[in-house]
Amino acid sequence: MKHILTSLILTLLSINIAVAASGDADAGKTKAATCAACHGSNGIGASDTFPNLAGQHSDYIVKQLKAFKSGDRKDPLMAPMAAALSEQDMADVAAYFAGLPHDGGSQDSGSASAGTSTSSAPVAYVPNPAAGKSLYELGDASRNIASCIGCHGSEGNSEVLIYPNLANQHPEYIAKQLMNFKNKSRVNYAMNQFAGNMTEDDIADMAAYFADPAAVANVVSRKIMPAAPITDEVIAGKAKSATCAACHGADGNSPVAIYPKLAGQSADYIIKQLQEFKAGTRKDPVMGPMAAALSEQDMLEIASYYGAQKIAVAELAGSDIGKKLYFGGNVKRKITACVACHGVNGKGMNKAGFPTIAGQNEAYLKAQLMNFKKGQRNNDYNTMMQSVAAKLSVSDMDELAKFMASMK
Repeated sequence: MKHILTSLILTLLSINIAVAASGDADAGKTKAATCAACHGSNGIGASDTFPNLAGQHSDYIVKQLKAFKSGDRKDPLMAPMAAALSEQDMADVAAYFAGLPHDGGSQDSGSASAGTSTSSAPVAYVPNPAAGKSLYELGDASRNIASCIGCHGSEGNSEVLIYPNLANQHPEYIAKQLMNFKNKSRVNYAMNQFAGNMTEDDIADMAAYFADPAAVANVVSRKIMPAAPITDEVIAGKAKSATCAACHGADGNSPVAIYPKLAGQSADYIIKQLQEFKAGTRKDPVMGPMAAALSEQDMLEIASYYGAQKIAVAELAGSDIGKKLYFGGNVKRKITACVACHGVNGKGMNKAGFPTIAGQNEAYLKAQLMNFKKGQRNNDYNTMMQSVAAKLSVSDMDELAKFMASMK
């Protein structure tokens, strides 16, 4: 390790270049020489435990190097390597790897021992790449696992620069990182949430999918979407919701733009809001007295009724600016992408307490973002929405509301 680190420092000190705003791939090629031992001279990991960097987004590589250097991402090998890098070094190295072909080009296969055979122990589970593809593309709403495709792109080719490409990555490395997110030895709120709800078999399936996405390219992803059951609570809730119809509509599709649609919303989320209106932790001059008269059973039944209804989504133009903010956030302004909590289709995550926002009334969405920004609404988990909204301009809110209202 001392030899590798010394070589890296000497290499960096021998290169005299001015700090620039963007990376220099030619300079990065020289600086990346010490990375080859683990990541290969062509950016293809020397073993399955080291990630491929060839063709990876330079923004993502820089982000991870900074995290290793600061200690936000912990790794006994990468931490000292990154510690010696300046921001320009990171930009150069990232630019070099980003310019390499995904498949590594003419990777040298001669280093493998010819004629050597290895045997592996039998495994209890045979991974299913088609199942991995379905989970990647569609997620599993019943377990609050969001689809990955919104952030990481079709077949793992991310179009959002701060999210890594997964295409042509070692499946073993993907499995390792998902397990790290699952057990929280690698910290990222959204990924900890998603991976935490995955089983080890799910992770194996996902890794198997990325071993060869082309092999299941023609397999259609499927998931079962059971209809909401008509329970006793739903039947009772229909009658009790009569007083709500003036603002929220008989079926939960509010005809008044400033009031929220409740149709198809998570029952747990509706119950939480009613409880907080009643307790006064969410303040509203109309909903406060309405909720005050409700028992816990009333809230369960009303929420169950609205949750079983189907939201009516109008044909709206949407917003490209809002879409970009929703899926990618804004790194420079430290605005977190909405997709991490509300999902690629805007359906939220029931068990995690994140509501459906797709198809919601535009005026209501904008009003709530402004309330969070001003601190007039503060019943969000860990001040997450207040923190995000505080960084949004009025124009940002307009565009986000337009996009979310158009989602289906």
